[in-house]
Amino acid sequence: MVKSNNSKSNKLSPQQFVKQSMAELKKVVWPTKQQVIRMTLIVTGVSIIVGALIGGLDYIFTYLVGLIIK
Repeated sequence: MVKSNNSKSNKLSPQQFVKQSMAELKKVVWPTKQQVIRMTLIVTGVSIIVGALIGGLDYIFTYLVGLIIK
């Protein structure tokens, strides 16, 4: 890995950058299809629950403010 320095001698050429990026991507341990599906379902489920919770609180507070204003 090249150290970050303000010197021009340490700058990577575009070809070197792509070559090093490809080498790093080969080291990545990618999740399996089953892991991706499971995590996607978890994120979707949590998002729906949080959305419903926020929507419910919004409805309750709107109703309460309406009662106070009347």
